[in-house]
Amino acid sequence: LNRHGGQLMTKHHAHAGTDVTGFGILGHAQNLSENQAEEVGLHIHTLPCIQQTVKVNNAVFDFQLTKGYSAETSGGLMICMSRQDAEAYCEELERLDGFPAWIIGDVVASKERASKIVEDVTILEI
Repeated sequence: LNRHGGQLMTKHHAHAGTDVTGFGILGHAQNLSENQAEEVGLHIHTLPCIQQTVKVNNAVFDFQLTKGYSAETSGGLMICMSRQDAEAYCEELERLDGFPAWIIGDVVASKERASKIVEDVTILEI
């Protein structure tokens, strides 16, 4: 699943990274921010979701998908790098794997080391 993604992390100067699994996207973002030398947080502005899962989340059962705590088990990567490196990384990964990768947020200064999903988050149905 992450062979090319992992290999490209060094080439594109990744500062930090994790797979997104049992803690959900926000749980993993918070873990990353709490374990950095600098006082930072991650602000997630784009939330990739499988098509129709937001509708199911809202209509049937709130499994905290749009709050970032749904326990995904796909193991996709969340990687921190500069915007320029991230754009090049996403382009190269798509060429290698044939699937898109997305820039989903920003690393920001945060004395509280707080990560969050921004209020006007973009839901990206894939």
